[in-house]
Amino acid sequence: MPSPELDLRLDGLEAADERTEEAFWHATGSELGMLTALAEHHTPDGVHSYFVLHNGAVTWGAPGDPQLVALHLRRDIQTKTFRFDHAELPLPAMAQAWLIHRGCAPDAIGLLPGRGTAPADELTRALEQRLMRDGDHFALLHSYTEDGPDNAVTVVVLRALDERSPTPFRVLHEEVDTSAWTHTLREGGFDSVDDALQWCEDRLAGESSPLPPVRPSARFTRHLTPVVPALATRPSGRSR
Repeated sequence: MPSPELDLRLDGLEAADERTEEAFWHATGSELGMLTALAEHHTPDGVHSYFVLHNGAVTWGAPGDPQLVALHLRRDIQTKTFRFDHAELPLPAMAQAWLIHRGCAPDAIGLLPGRGTAPADELTRALEQRLMRDGDHFALLHSYTEDGPDNAVTVVVLRALDERSPTPFRVLHEEVDTSAWTHTLREGGFDSVDDALQWCEDRLAGESSPLPPVRPSARFTRHLTPVVPALATRPSGRSR
């Protein structure tokens, strides 16, 4: 069954200015027909809308690019205009965290039934909940999404924003079982970004070792997660 057509609830509204109009077109308008809502929430007053979107057009773009868009729309009801913020992110939980950090109610942005894959186990579900809840402690350094039918994998490298963290770099590794339509998410800790990137490169080549554990600390009792996109060199890996 095809997904329902995306409704951003912008009928009768215009972008607040030319800069917003141009940015919105580049962010969503040019690929609007390829966007599918995985999660959405609208405040009762109609001012805010929050979306987790899958961009199907990315499959045909540069190999490894993130396929999810977190979109926050802000409407001015009196002037009938809107503004927006958005981020391209590799994992649904990271997109949810980004929206929660911008005011979305945490219990209102769960994935819609039948959208995306289901968590394969409780470890995956628990890690995703931590990602959603603690979304402002890490920066996103790098991600690579491999969406081949026989190797549907996403790797993410994070950097701790707090320099006192006992594990300064993390890797998130998601693997999708395309037969069962489930996914497994795991986390590992690294002392250097080079080691984290090397693990990702090895995994994409099918040669990775188990993820090293995140070192516990009395001052860092939770596994935390990213929402702040940053630029980093993408390690090589197989293209789609």
